[in-house]
Amino acid sequence: MCLAVPGRVLDIEERDGTRMATVDFGGVVKEVCLEYLPDLRVGEYAIVHVGFALQRLDEESAQRTLELFAELGMLQEEFGDAWETAAAEAGVDSVKEVRNQ
Repeated sequence: MCLAVPGRVLDIEERDGTRMATVDFGGVVKEVCLEYLPDLRVGEYAIVHVGFALQRLDEESAQRTLELFAELGMLQEEFGDAWETAAAEAGVDSVKEVRNQ
């Protein structure tokens, strides 16, 4: 499942003519395209889906949503390490064991 996740803009730069940002999603930091929100600024929050900031969001709503996603385990599902998830689902202790199967 792909979620639209709120994140806080840490910095903004232009890369090859495209406005990009480093965004913090409750501790997970990813690169995001800002072309749909050209006036978004550092410190503001946006809802991000598949690497694109789609809508500005107030801080209170963003924090509440991130907390709910974390409680439900949805942030790990969305941003977690696929190898770690596979290891847990396979009931093995180590990612190395999964990769060698």
